[in-house]
Amino acid sequence: MIPLENCLPYDKLMNDIYVNECPFCGADNVLLPLLPQELALIRDGKKKLLVFPCCHSRVTIVDTDSDYLLTTQQVRSL
Repeated sequence: MIPLENCLPYDKLMNDIYVNECPFCGADNVLLPLLPQELALIRDGKKKLLVFPCCHSRVTIVDTDSDYLLTTQQVRSL
């Protein structure tokens, strides 16, 4: 079973990937330093260290789908 508290919803606009709110500092509409091509690599099994540009907090992304990024740590409370 996938732990939903480790899933971070994202939006893809053109070639940019955004999250509505940073799970660490609460900043709105954060542009992530991820490319759409990297999402396919992550889906195939490659891990990716993601550093949020707003507060420099870090998470490791282990999987992705068309709506969510799965991380190794809790990023939201349910």
